[in-house]
Amino acid sequence: MDIPETAVQATEQSAIDTPKRVLGFRDLVLFYAVTGISLRWIATAASAGPSSVVIWIGSWLFFYLPLALSVVELSSRYPNEGGLYVWSKRAFGNFSGFMSAWTYWTSNLPYFPAVLYFAASNLIYVRLHEWGHLSHDSRFYIIFSLVTLSLATFLNIIGLDVGKWLHNIGAFAMWIPAVIIVVMGAIAWHRFGSANPFTVRSMTPHISLNGMIFWSLLIFAFGGAETGSFMGGEIKNPRKTVPWAIFFAGITVAFCYIIGTLGVLVALPSGEVSNLQGLVQAVAKTVERVGYGWTLPVAAFLICLSNVSAAGAYLAAVARLPFVAGIDRFLPPAFGHLHPRWKTPWVALLTQYFIGVLFIFLGQAGTTVKGAYDVMASMTVIVYFIPYLYVFASMIKLQNEPAGPGIIRVPGGKPVAVLISIVGLIMTTFTIVISVVPQPDDPNKPLAVLKVAGGSVLLLVIGAGLYWNGKKRAAQTT
Repeated sequence: MDIPETAVQATEQSAIDTPKRVLGFRDLVLFYAVTGISLRWIATAASAGPSSVVIWIGSWLFFYLPLALSVVELSSRYPNEGGLYVWSKRAFGNFSGFMSAWTYWTSNLPYFPAVLYFAASNLIYVRLHEWGHLSHDSRFYIIFSLVTLSLATFLNIIGLDVGKWLHNIGAFAMWIPAVIIVVMGAIAWHRFGSANPFTVRSMTPHISLNGMIFWSLLIFAFGGAETGSFMGGEIKNPRKTVPWAIFFAGITVAFCYIIGTLGVLVALPSGEVSNLQGLVQAVAKTVERVGYGWTLPVAAFLICLSNVSAAGAYLAAVARLPFVAGIDRFLPPAFGHLHPRWKTPWVALLTQYFIGVLFIFLGQAGTTVKGAYDVMASMTVIVYFIPYLYVFASMIKLQNEPAGPGIIRVPGGKPVAVLISIVGLIMTTFTIVISVVPQPDDPNKPLAVLKVAGGSVLLLVIGAGLYWNGKKRAAQTT
């Protein structure tokens, strides 16, 4: 079978439309860190108690590791702009390639308001006494999300050589609050003991429906290893840079999640942890016990900054998917155009921005601030994980193709590659199915299910319609 013409091959035909290679090893490691680590999941994990530490380890072994190994091999086989779009297209044809890209791209539309809501909730703690009343004010969350999404979009349109500094700063900003909570948690433990008991019983995961909902969120937290491959055309020496960056970032992500969760659990009883504000709450509670009040506004600001940076990084990465689909003419050709000055997919970025704005308002409709956050998080998980089905299935299918020189294979070759892909498929399917179930404390469970399931199905139908219209349009012009 002939290799389909990929987006990067198409753009290389014209020097005018060639993206600039601006991402080196350091930039990519920091990019993976800012997209792979979200401090909001530390709060979610801590709210379930010490057993979350075991679930973090299991999620890393049975989801992140198979995903990382698959991405390393697939990106070394096909180091092109577009990542999973190229892999799925190669393995299963144009429709699969388009739908994998479409679902990944649209999954980030509810992701942006979800992560920006979390950022806003932490910003309140910079001046808690003056701004505390905003914690249940939906207008504040909407305005904050609109402003920060606009800023991130503008920086990414200017170019990755500018936008990458937001990503890099955000990656460093993630570490400081985690270090603060670990150090202050250690001080609190030394003076008062741990706020939660760490025993065999407390660290044993609960096998229940609510427990499985929680597992799915921690599995979701380890997504992101595939993001750098979307920008293969903008990475310096991607065949060597991507694997090493994934390796270092993977260790960093797991360490940050586990040590951060332990710090929160030492400082704050799990029953007092909130999904929206848990990490900064832990800092605030620890400040009350041990002092060092200056750490609270610093940690709150940096948590806010790191999550705004994460939104900007995902905005940059996933915009490359409608870009390559536009070049292949499955979307209107305008999506495949680079900005004449900044060489960025500006049409895709702006389209993503305006639809993201729509989701900010839709997610809030008919619910509380927390209800909106939970709905957007669940919908993000479902649509975001559909492309992983394509990644793992492509990994199995493409094992039949010969591996040329320079290809980095999974240790153990085809048998191990197939085994880890099957494990990845099982974990991905489990996460999708369980994410339809609403949170136990949601005040309007039927509405939450309708939003999550109905919204996900609607996005799939729209994607299929766009593909067939694009295919028909392309046939008429040839």
